[in-house]
Amino acid sequence: MGLFGKLFKGPEIDMEKSNANAAKMRALFDHVVPEGAKYRLIFGYTEDVSRFNFGFVHGSKTKIGNLIVGWDEASKTIVVVPTVPDLSGCGDATFYRQGEILKAYRNKYPTDAFVIYPDKKGYIAINAYDWLDDESLYVYVSQEEELKAFTDFFQSQFATK
Repeated sequence: MGLFGKLFKGPEIDMEKSNANAAKMRALFDHVVPEGAKYRLIFGYTEDVSRFNFGFVHGSKTKIGNLIVGWDEASKTIVVVPTVPDLSGCGDATFYRQGEILKAYRNKYPTDAFVIYPDKKGYIAINAYDWLDDESLYVYVSQEEELKAFTDFFQSQFATK
């Protein structure tokens, strides 16, 4: 690969750091979620910080809420645990069970998000990507395979429309 390819390939993933953060996510999740080990995990974030107020990231145009998102196919449940980018702590878990929500769908515009309406009073929009640059705002973790699995689960077993 020439210099041009190196310049425009995108950032290299530090897998050692990514794996360490994935292990921290697992430890936090398992600490606050009963039977946490049965859930698969991804990192997500939300701009709907009114519902997830643990560790807002200040100093940006928007307030971002970092989330550890777990899902269990057997129980058709998604669990959201708010955290901070350095994974030094987390808030309480919120459970979304497929049979108890008003609706859920994947929204493609303006951002790709998984939207869950637990009731008529509010919603949670979970944004999730394989990797995000800004470690001051987001957890550094590579999750391409897990994100694909979560997307498949959400679309086929959890979404209501």
